[in-house]
Amino acid sequence: MGTIVRSALIRSHKSSDMYSVAQRKDQAHSDGVWGLAWSKSQPQDRELILTASVDGTVKVWNWDDKNSSLSLRWTLEGHQLGVVSVTTNRAGDLAASSGLDGFIKVWDLESGKLIKNIDGGPVDVWTVAFSMDSSHIATGSHNGKINIFKVEDGKKETVLGTAGKFTMSIAYSPDGKMVASGSIDGIINLYDLQSGKLLHTLEGHAMPVRSLCFSPDSLLLVTASDDREMKIYDIQHANLAGTMCGHGSWVISVAFSPDNQHIVTGSSDKTVKVWDMSTRQCSHTFKDHADQVWGVCYNSSGSRIASVSDDKSLVVYSCPV
Repeated sequence: MGTIVRSALIRSHKSSDMYSVAQRKDQAHSDGVWGLAWSKSQPQDRELILTASVDGTVKVWNWDDKNSSLSLRWTLEGHQLGVVSVTTNRAGDLAASSGLDGFIKVWDLESGKLIKNIDGGPVDVWTVAFSMDSSHIATGSHNGKINIFKVEDGKKETVLGTAGKFTMSIAYSPDGKMVASGSIDGIINLYDLQSGKLLHTLEGHAMPVRSLCFSPDSLLLVTASDDREMKIYDIQHANLAGTMCGHGSWVISVAFSPDNQHIVTGSSDKTVKVWDMSTRQCSHTFKDHADQVWGVCYNSSGSRIASVSDDKSLVVYSCPV
């Protein structure tokens, strides 16, 4: 019996040891960091981590995976107020940022130059997402609608939805067929991009949904809310497939691993948690931030996680694959 217990403890210890801090950048910005993206550009095979801050800048960091090192590549300036969201396109050559000034800015990641400045309207831009083909950018609005802008000319091309509450989170499905939005009143809307019609309204949260993401196979949607819970929805049947809880405060960021097996969450409780999708249990908790964690993401292989926080830092973790 003792041998069995010992071997179980060893396995548990080894599993825990597989998670570690690979690198951290304190004072990555001069104010809280609210936006985060991880990009891999083709064909250069260059990995970039982008951070967006209340200090009004977006920083682009080179990530050297072999040496687990960070170096600043670009500081992107132009927003008049804090930057609350940043995203990259699938090819890894473009970034889009949104700020409290109501503007969406599109950046060339090779040159660090601003290539498009889109006026999203006052208080209409909180979160941004690139379409899978990089041709459009979707953003939420204060009236609950989703505005879709064409990258090429910066013009608003489509408006999805009817009047609702402030849209706090938005995501395209990896298969390019759907877009989802989460609002301040906890309502999640799912739209068909081809028809522009509302597919489903998902209810389950009674508090703001600050982050949501599709699984890589586009079959599931995971939402994170101020109610301290993450909900998993089966998109095809519009069913609630599961609920995960364990954070001590608001869950404000969520991301799927590339292999569909895990999600990572960041919270106002200052922790980053990794969750096993098969057991719906927390498999590891990182306690490396001193303030709420606004952004989390995986790299393309799932071997690294990054997080950013109001404590102004960027942390990169190693995790088992």
